[in-house]
Amino acid sequence: MLLTFLAFVGAATLIVLLPGPDTLVVVRSILKGGRRQGTLTALGNLCGLSVWVAAAAFGLAAMLEASEVGYAVLRIVGACYLVLLGVQAWRSRGRVAQPESARRGILGTGFRAGVLTNLLNPKVGVFFVTFLPGFVPQGASVLWTTLLFGGIFILLTALYWVLLLGLAGRVTAWMNTPAIRRRLDAATAAVLVGFGLRLATE
Repeated sequence: MLLTFLAFVGAATLIVLLPGPDTLVVVRSILKGGRRQGTLTALGNLCGLSVWVAAAAFGLAAMLEASEVGYAVLRIVGACYLVLLGVQAWRSRGRVAQPESARRGILGTGFRAGVLTNLLNPKVGVFFVTFLPGFVPQGASVLWTTLLFGGIFILLTALYWVLLLGLAGRVTAWMNTPAIRRRLDAATAAVLVGFGLRLATE
C-alpha cells in the first residue's frame, strides 16, 4: 500500500504541476482582481474537483458492484485514454499555449469562474475515472480508496494554489519557460503511458 501511495503522489504531483485551464483562470483572476480574487477562484476550482472526485468514486464503486466485465472494459478504455494523453504530452512538449488558445474554457473570474471552469470541462471527469482506479490495490474498497486518493489529489492541488498565489508572477513565468515545460511534459508523458500500460495489463 505504501508503494502504491508513493506512486500515486508522484504521478498526481506531475499532473497538478502541468498548467491547464484551471491554472489560467486563477492567473487571470489574480491579474484582474489581485490575490483575493485569485484565492476565490482557486477555492471554486477545489470545489469543482471535489464534485468530480465524488462522482468518480461512487460511479466506479457502483459499476464494479453491478458488473465486473463493465469495470474491466472501463479499465481498458481508460488505459487507452491515458496512453493517448501521454503521447499528446510528448508531442507537444515544450510548446507554450498561444494567448488565443489559452483563453478557451476560461469563464470570468472569482469563485464561480473556478467552479464552472472545472465542472464544465468533461476531461476532468474522464481523467478521474481513468486515473484513480489504477491505484486501487487488489481487494481494497474501490469507493473508499478512490475517495482517499481523490482527497490527496485535491490536497496537492490546494498546495499548488498556495504556491501559485504566493509567487504568481515568478511561478507562471518559470513554468512557461520552454525548457521547463519540455521537461514537465516529457515526465508526464512517461508517467501517463507507463500507467496506461500497467492499467491495461493488470
